[in-house]
Amino acid sequence: MAPLWPRTATKDAAGVLQVGGRDVASLAQEFGTPAYVLDEEDFRARCRDFKQGFAGADVYYAGKAFLCRAIVRILVEEEMNLDVCSGGELRTALAAGMDPARIALHGNNKSVRELTRAVENGVGRIVVDSFDEIERLSAIARERGVRPRVMIRVTVGVEAHTHEFIATAHEDQKFGFSLAGGKAFEAARLILEQDTLELRGLHSHIGSQIFDTSGFEVSARRILTLQERIRTELGAELPELDLGGGFGIAYTSQDTPSPAADLAERMFKIVADECRGLGIAQPHLSVEPGRAIVGPSTFTLYEVGTVKPLDGLRTYVSVDGGMSDNIRTALYDASYSATLASRASQAEPILARVVGKHCEAGDVVVKDEFLPADVRPGDLIAVPGTGAYCRSMASNYNHVPRPPVVAVRDGQARVIVRRETEDDLLALDVG
Repeated sequence: MAPLWPRTATKDAAGVLQVGGRDVASLAQEFGTPAYVLDEEDFRARCRDFKQGFAGADVYYAGKAFLCRAIVRILVEEEMNLDVCSGGELRTALAAGMDPARIALHGNNKSVRELTRAVENGVGRIVVDSFDEIERLSAIARERGVRPRVMIRVTVGVEAHTHEFIATAHEDQKFGFSLAGGKAFEAARLILEQDTLELRGLHSHIGSQIFDTSGFEVSARRILTLQERIRTELGAELPELDLGGGFGIAYTSQDTPSPAADLAERMFKIVADECRGLGIAQPHLSVEPGRAIVGPSTFTLYEVGTVKPLDGLRTYVSVDGGMSDNIRTALYDASYSATLASRASQAEPILARVVGKHCEAGDVVVKDEFLPADVRPGDLIAVPGTGAYCRSMASNYNHVPRPPVVAVRDGQARVIVRRETEDDLLALDVG
């Protein structure tokens, strides 16, 4: 079933989807629907793939894709680093036992409180994003008599082939210091002139859902040219380079993601070639996969509630979740796949649209998919590739509680994020 599904996912003779030694019918009975089902062995294997593929580099799991304490503990066991971008993500990482030295803190508007927590806990590196932040962080460091390690986020003017709203490296955007405008060089000069911050290197992130390395090649060339200028004009040989993440995954059969080892081989070559051409020492490389690790490891399990054929168009299959547990289709026009997960069917395929239960015409989970013509209420539908950003961006639209995350491995299932209840919603309502 690869590459859309977790590695242990199969269908048995009765057509029932199995994952981690459990069938989805029993999972639905035990934990209810909708539910995010995470194949723990798949998640761990993808961590190892990146660790092995990028041997000699540092691999930071991008926590924004999906983070909870159980995930952090797995990352610790797999000897992964962790990238966080908020105080909440940082607190989760620390609460679950991640070594602060293995944490990187991102964000375009880090608060004094967030920076202070990072400094006081000895976070391994802080990716600075503005002159205001440099000033803010320097004051915190000076007051505490420490010298935090920092990297400069550089906007290199490369836009990945992705949706406009999640492309993050063109000039007209909120992240980083402009390369073309000279701001990145000035940030390096400012940091090096002070004694409060230790400048370790430069950071670039060019977008999301990227399937080839051509964008990384252009990005590396530009950022290493800046690194050479910093060495020549400011006398600093920066020892590190982070080229970010954004590696694509398969949401449909049309997507062709590259294995981690292939990505690593190409990216190491890009950096080596550019450094050789510039005559500079090759910096220690870092990458930040998030989606590429957790995305394919998880699918969302729904129960069908209503089936509504529209003559000459398509059939609308309504499930018991929707845009509150997967906003990406509505927000990014993202494409997903789906399968009938609870039984086999010999019925002819029909063009279906899987939609949610919310009071919104745009509440679409899967825009177009062929499902059996006999799909009916009570059937289970599984949507793969929902490990990244679905739970992280989930909401309580229409006061719908968010689903649980259930991890499965070796025939055992455990809740790692419990299902919200209506009591949880009312607990925040102090009116």
